[in-house]
Parts: sequence; C-alpha cells; structure tokens
Amino acid sequence: MATAATTIKEIFKALPHIRKTGAKHLWFDFDKEADVLYVSLERPQNATDTDILEKGVFLRLRNRKIVGITITNVSKRFKE
Repeated sequence: MATAATTIKEIFKALPHIRKTGAKHLWFDFDKEADVLYVSLERPQNATDTDILEKGVFLRLRNRKIVGITITNVSKRFKE
C-alpha cells in the first residue's frame, strides 16, 4: 500500500493535466473489482450519448458536451 507521501507525489504529477481540462470540478471513482476508472466533469452526468475513443475508453456526452470519461482495464493500461 502506498504511503501518504507517495500518494501526494502522484497526485501532484497529475495536477498540470487536470488543470488543462478547464473543468471547474472533477470527480474520480475507481472500481477496483471491475478495474474501471470513472471521471465525471458534472454530477450527475446524465449522459445521453457515448463515443468510443479507443478500446475501453469511452467519452460520456450530453448535448455534445463531455460530462464524463470511463476507462476500463486501468491496471493494465497504467502499470507502474
């Protein structure tokens, strides 16, 4: 299990990328059992459509606006 210091360092690495999204709020939910990461730009998402970016990466849309992203097989995609 990661220490608090390691966790904070990893979060700090992600901050520049998070800022570039321009989103006012972001929510991250990781389902460890399903190995799926859900990123919400709005809550509730109330998505009306889904675009597939690549295998296992889905953009959740409402009126052509991105309201979320779903990424499957996270542990395989982002190996340490």
